[in-house]
Amino acid sequence: MSCKIINTRLGEIEYRSVGKGIQILFVHGGHSNCNEILCHKGFDLEKFQLITPSRPGYGKTSLNNNKTPKQAADLIIELLNHLSIDNVIVYGISAGGLTAIELASNYPDRVSKLILASAISKKWLNEQEKIYKTAQKMFNPKIEKFIWGMLRFFLRIIPNMIAKSFYSQFSKNPIHKLKKEDIQELILSMKHYNSKMGFLNDINQNINDEIFTNIKCPTLIIHSKNDNSVSFEHALYSKKMIENSKLVELNNEWGHLFWIGTDSKKSIEKIIEFIEE
Repeated sequence: MSCKIINTRLGEIEYRSVGKGIQILFVHGGHSNCNEILCHKGFDLEKFQLITPSRPGYGKTSLNNNKTPKQAADLIIELLNHLSIDNVIVYGISAGGLTAIELASNYPDRVSKLILASAISKKWLNEQEKIYKTAQKMFNPKIEKFIWGMLRFFLRIIPNMIAKSFYSQFSKNPIHKLKKEDIQELILSMKHYNSKMGFLNDINQNINDEIFTNIKCPTLIIHSKNDNSVSFEHALYSKKMIENSKLVELNNEWGHLFWIGTDSKKSIEKIIEFIEE
């Protein structure tokens, strides 16, 4: 099913909805959009309705006046209103963590459970760090389309080499021979990636500590000790700040991308168990 666009009082928002049953709202990570599929892995579409909006700055959802996590959360609520959905489980991924936290905090009657998966929970990158400055250059809206186009080209002709170079961005584990099926999953998930205006906005986002105190719904924090993109410190911070939360610590192969690899099945099962309990 292709993505759709609706116009709300807070601006346009793009989204995709598949399946039927328990309604789960996915707040995607950096470089992604409503075409996100990796985090849908393991969900039975006869039992779950998976709703994935493009966050502001990504896909066809304009950044405009929706630059903060709170503004993004407000826009997503407008989408739920349009879809006549009263209550959802919010599943925040990576750079989508702050928006997911704002949703659970500001709309307690609309969010029944919160999942934070490899998710940021505070300011992600320091402006003085080399990685921040590199991101500012590489993912500038003027050149990011070229960067992703080149990357997809090389993924087609030298997939193993590109996957290996990316592996170290996601995992602290030593680089090794990657399984063919894992490389294919990575390539499939990256096919739709674009940074647009969204990623540069992500790396400048932050939220106030008091936002956490308003979160009362059951919360699952699932994060890998081997995550080389979003440090495990973010998971510990979420656990400390969110009252009704439990932390599942992973020791998996792919670190940040715990949906890939032979050990991904157990991680996904833990999430589905939390949803159904």
